[in-house]
Amino acid sequence: MDVVSDAISTVRIGRPSSNRVRVSGGWCTRLAPYDGAGFHVVLEGSCWLLPDGGTPVSLGAGDAVLLPHGTGHVIADSPVDAVAVKQAVPFERWLDGREPSGPPTASREMEMLCGKYRLDRSRVHPLMAELPKVVHLPNRAGSHPELRAAIDLLGSELGAQRPGSCIAVPSLLDLLLIYMLRSWMTEGAAGAWPAVLGDTVTAAALRALHSAPSAPWTNDRLAAEAGVSRPTLARRFTTLVGRPPMAYLTWWRLTLAATLLRDTPDPLATIARRVGYGTPYALSHAFSREFGTTPGRYRAETAGRAAEEPS
Repeated sequence: MDVVSDAISTVRIGRPSSNRVRVSGGWCTRLAPYDGAGFHVVLEGSCWLLPDGGTPVSLGAGDAVLLPHGTGHVIADSPVDAVAVKQAVPFERWLDGREPSGPPTASREMEMLCGKYRLDRSRVHPLMAELPKVVHLPNRAGSHPELRAAIDLLGSELGAQRPGSCIAVPSLLDLLLIYMLRSWMTEGAAGAWPAVLGDTVTAAALRALHSAPSAPWTNDRLAAEAGVSRPTLARRFTTLVGRPPMAYLTWWRLTLAATLLRDTPDPLATIARRVGYGTPYALSHAFSREFGTTPGRYRAETAGRAAEEPS
């Protein structure tokens, strides 16, 4: 596994969902804050997005926008004022009835993909935590071809009922999320983690830890894997990641254990071996110290939350 894949897989739960929407005239709809991440892709025409407490964003054909923290927002056919925001139709009701909520504009049609991912925010990797409230990826000729291909494929699948679409659509939504994150990192994004993954030494150490978290890592062994001295690895890793290599490994092992407790029925002994702890007792002790609860209670609590949440 690599860091980006692991950062996504530890927080993603359930199945993503999406809709292909076509509207015309005057419209304004609101999406409430969501315990996950939302996205919009404009296929045709244009619209405006106003995140709660943020700056309006103009979206044109081919633009993609990711709201990685589930920020509530309004989308509308044109810039909106405070009165229009208060009168915006809730998205679910608007989606069912396509209710107009404003004076008709020029006969301008707009088509977009709207969707969301369910995320467990209790154990968020710092790469995901540092994403901005809105990640806007404008459509530029020749930029991010993989993202454009995923958008085209997803739009095609949602535009027609085809055999296998129940598998194809969630898979394409996962691809879309990965390509949006990649695009954000390659566009000179502000934040620590694009720099972390761009540093050859730190990136090599992280790949090693994520590929084999249960291995008996030491600072010397990890430095040899990264091809540098132990002091060099410690200095560069700690400066960029914000914690020493072995402290990051401990955190990652326990985060991975939490994911396995949430997503699998595996006994604690099996999970302990998979994340590099010699005994269930050793894992339980470290887990309780890090998260303030026992593995058994954590598993019961996350199972209860999953049963209560809508898919």
